[in-house]
Amino acid sequence: MPGPGEPLGLEEEAPSGPLAGLVVADFSRVLAGPYATMMLADLGATVVKVENAGGDDTRTWMPPVYDGPDGPMSTYYLSINRNKHSIVLDLGDPEDLADAHRLSARADVMIENFKPGGLRRFELDYDAVRERNASVVYCSISGFGTAGGAHLPGYDLLVQATSGLMSLTGEPGGTPYRSGVAVFDVMTGLHAAVAIMAALQHRTATGEGQHVETNLLSSALSCLVNQTSAYLAGGVVPSRMGNAHLSLFPYEPLPTGDGELIVIAGNDGQFRRLCIALGVPELPDDPRFVSMADRTRNREGLRPLLLERLATRSAQEWFDILTGVGVPCGPINTVDQGIALAESLGLNPVVHPGGGVGVVRNPVDYSLTPPDYRRTPPALGADTEAVRAWLKG
Repeated sequence: MPGPGEPLGLEEEAPSGPLAGLVVADFSRVLAGPYATMMLADLGATVVKVENAGGDDTRTWMPPVYDGPDGPMSTYYLSINRNKHSIVLDLGDPEDLADAHRLSARADVMIENFKPGGLRRFELDYDAVRERNASVVYCSISGFGTAGGAHLPGYDLLVQATSGLMSLTGEPGGTPYRSGVAVFDVMTGLHAAVAIMAALQHRTATGEGQHVETNLLSSALSCLVNQTSAYLAGGVVPSRMGNAHLSLFPYEPLPTGDGELIVIAGNDGQFRRLCIALGVPELPDDPRFVSMADRTRNREGLRPLLLERLATRSAQEWFDILTGVGVPCGPINTVDQGIALAESLGLNPVVHPGGGVGVVRNPVDYSLTPPDYRRTPPALGADTEAVRAWLKG
């Protein structure tokens, strides 16, 4: 296997980054797996995305669409597939299956999110792949694990519902709502990427590959953090509170003279500065509001006192005033406004892989090994012949 920075024969030029020289065989689809492999590809790994003739499901999830040089493409697909090579393989075809076996034998990492056991009949399960590639790091992603939940389909919406997240999202007594993005798919993808990196480090130290597994439900329960802890450690089953926080106040949108503003006082010092700025400096010494626990317990008494003062100025005026004294606050932006804010703060949120369509960049900055945006998300099967030649070379 080529060393770091050496070309593999697939890339137009040698990738840069700490994972350059690593090959990832990506048998995953939709979001969690492709998000994980995109993170690895950004850091220099050569990712070969294996698709059937119909392509990754997200290629058909439209609108919205991007009208590019290869025709209309799903913006969903574009968001998670940069820096990859696409090969179309029919695992039911002996020649294509042979190429899949060759790919699994040459890969440093293989990732899949078939239903548990679904790759066994193709001899692409971990045990079969390990026989031809003992040092492989093999990552499996499922919806509900490989035991009692193996038969359940792994859709983010199902996990938002079954994990408890939807019971926490929405107005008290109202309809449960899903998050506006597939949060647990993304979080599971991040967990998978971390697991793969840890397993690669173990391989570097010992020469041993291994099988790492994660699932959406386990990731969801971990990512519910204080809400699951409220139940496990405190015996409290959290419920919907609208935009309010179970353990903090104020920590929510509050109406001003002309619209809502997110206002946060996450500790006693911030609360005192907030009250001074609002012109009610006596409130931090009121016995009802001295500590965070007091303020949370007595939020219904505190809220109208804050709203009375906030109503005297516009949201922009309060944003300027409160930000100036170190009180966290901010507007409720639309997505375009969020990107504009990041641009105004010098975060450079948009990149153009391969000079193509704009996508949101990798969120991590590295002082020595920055992410590389060398390839636009590939059209279906764009690299089939190149990958076949490389596999047989």
